Amino acid sequence: METMLDKYLGATEQTETIKYAGRVIKVQGILIESAGPQAVIGEVCRIEAPRGRGTILAEVVGLAGSIVQLMAYEEIEGIEIGNRVIASGDQLGVAVSQKLLGRVLDAMGRPVDDKGAIESPLYYPAIASPPDPLKRRRIVDPLATGVRAIDGMLAIGRGQRMGIFAGSGVGKSTLLGMIARNTNADVNVVALIGERGREVNEFIERDLGPEGLARSVLIVTPSNSPPLARLRGAYTATAVAEYFRDQGRDVMLLFDSVTRFARAQREIGLAIGEPPATRGYTPSMFDSMPKLLERCGTSDKGTITGFYTILVDGDDMDEPVADTVRGILDGHMVLSRSMAQRYHYPAIDVLTSISRLASTVCGPVTIKAVGAVRRLLSVYREAEDLINVGAYHAGSNPVIDEAIAKREAMEEFLTQTVEERTAMADTIKALGRIAGLEIPAEELSRLPA
Repeated sequence: METMLDKYLGATEQTETIKYAGRVIKVQGILIESAGPQAVIGEVCRIEAPRGRGTILAEVVGLAGSIVQLMAYEEIEGIEIGNRVIASGDQLGVAVSQKLLGRVLDAMGRPVDDKGAIESPLYYPAIASPPDPLKRRRIVDPLATGVRAIDGMLAIGRGQRMGIFAGSGVGKSTLLGMIARNTNADVNVVALIGERGREVNEFIERDLGPEGLARSVLIVTPSNSPPLARLRGAYTATAVAEYFRDQGRDVMLLFDSVTRFARAQREIGLAIGEPPATRGYTPSMFDSMPKLLERCGTSDKGTITGFYTILVDGDDMDEPVADTVRGILDGHMVLSRSMAQRYHYPAIDVLTSISRLASTVCGPVTIKAVGAVRRLLSVYREAEDLINVGAYHAGSNPVIDEAIAKREAMEEFLTQTVEERTAMADTIKALGRIAGLEIPAEELSRLPA
């Protein structure tokens, strides 16, 4: 009986008893303007559209004198001049509980998988502040992803944030699926922001699988969603990850993609009159990026390890979104189109990738092994043209000779099928064998399974 009462009491506490209302006076593109209601930036409003649409949820994105500028979370067909706009008194919040595991949600945290509602008296704000910098725990524990190229050459710590930079069709989503299925994190939160609608079921069935889905929460806003839905889907996914982190869990946040999030922010900024700054991106995009990405990481309770994909236009690693994100995150992985064309998967170019915390989470002998293998890969790449045309003669350079001798072993180590998973200890042992070093037992003992 007490549980039922708690549910109703929680709903009563969240109910705004005084409602402020206004009227739609203009609709232009994706922007809706109304005279009133009294509202604050970020407040959720309901637009009563009588032409068979019922209620359309929108958010206040700007204030121009007495004019309230709104954008809808859904399509705006059916809205007309004079429609009533009612302020809710609340900003976007997400109902959170353990029942979220195995579920698929939309940008507002509502289930879209036909498995019933998620009833919870606890709501987390979609827009929140990052943890206090002085309360963040240091990142010292390695995290296993099951992918040899990452665990061996680009070791990740619990609470680290990594970017995956690549052009289209190079394997970003497939790599995320491998990490989600193989990682030893407690919970996966997967944000599919602005991606193709067909990829949702593909990701669930092919990349995640039943085992991965059981400990995952998916937030999905496909490319046909309004820009506000794509924008807020990113914040909703982060809020869900924060809930599980506050439960003391180690959370893996897999975000695909930051570029679609940035483009949604650009669309909104241009619609409300912001001037374009760099390549058409508005100042609000550069302001919102650190506010979103800094929420990931460690706190005094748990961790969120983030993998963020960045779609680089024309494989340009210096375009505005890629350049901004690279300066915020704790490392980056570059997926190479030329490696993918050679059917080298995952197509991680380890020589142009870096994990800024690898030296913190790895032991000293492991770091030496990584350095030795990187040197061999670099030497082979520099001499590759000479080797391929037969201009290099064996014995001319002992380092090149060693790189040629170990080329096949390095290729085998760095390539991996989608279904394959390698324990981190086995990965480090294999890395040591290539480098000609024996990894001490004490370094292997601190590695996750």
